[in-house]
Amino acid sequence: MAELVKAQIKGDKVVVFLKPTCPYCILAKDVLSKYKFKSGHLELIDITGRSDMGSIQDYLQQITGARTVPRVFIGEQCIGGGSDVDGLDRSGKLEGMLQAIGSLQ
Repeated sequence: MAELVKAQIKGDKVVVFLKPTCPYCILAKDVLSKYKFKSGHLELIDITGRSDMGSIQDYLQQITGARTVPRVFIGEQCIGGGSDVDGLDRSGKLEGMLQAIGSLQ
């Protein structure tokens, strides 16, 4: 499970660990959907129903300080959850962060 998480988090990708029915996950997806990502640079990983879901969330807690979803990574940095992504978008900082890692078209 640590390998799954580590394998996904890359310097030029945005990765979101989520559960599709979670309102904050939907918020994060909606905010990110406003941006034009290069192909393969936005990865949404649904952990619902996985046999290792609890282990994944435990590992996310170890590396980010929270086991709640969504956990949003821009490059290798966790920026938090849905309201964090929304706040960065509203403040105008999110686009710069996405451009800095080269994930936008």
